[in-house]
Amino acid sequence: MKRWLPLLAFLILVGFFAKGLFLNPREVPSPFIGRAAPAFTLPLVGASGGQFSPADMRGKVWLLNVWAPWCVSCRQEHPVLMQIAATGRVPIVGLNWKDRDREAAALLARTGSPYVAVAEDLDGRVGIDYGVTGTPETYVIDREGIVRMKHIGPISPAIWQEKLEPKLKELGV
Repeated sequence: MKRWLPLLAFLILVGFFAKGLFLNPREVPSPFIGRAAPAFTLPLVGASGGQFSPADMRGKVWLLNVWAPWCVSCRQEHPVLMQIAATGRVPIVGLNWKDRDREAAALLARTGSPYVAVAEDLDGRVGIDYGVTGTPETYVIDREGIVRMKHIGPISPAIWQEKLEPKLKELGV
């Protein structure tokens, strides 16, 4: 029996690796799905003395979009976010992540802002609390403050139609 143990361990490892080949790398499971969104209070970009907290959105289904001015993919998704915001269907809150040069306000003034508020996470601690691995990432948060979905990467029209819109319909939006 002992001589079969290495072969059995090898076959188990091959099985795990084979399964991994068919997984979507953008579908990273989040431990927050079905749990309360981490609480925070951060200053608002471009609003002296203003602050944002997820508690401000209680009673609404909303999107938390983690982005940064230095993020090329964030700039690619920006027109899609502008289109979503123009519909008025769901509020989008920006989490400006690790913007050490403080470029967000100027960038949004030039390109327009899809956000109802932009919280400034300069040190990245809120991003860590949410399990952010990079930008952009978008979270769907329900009326009770529960995270219902996490999307990694830029939102394209296809992603909006195939993933986010169905989730919003499910949540009654």
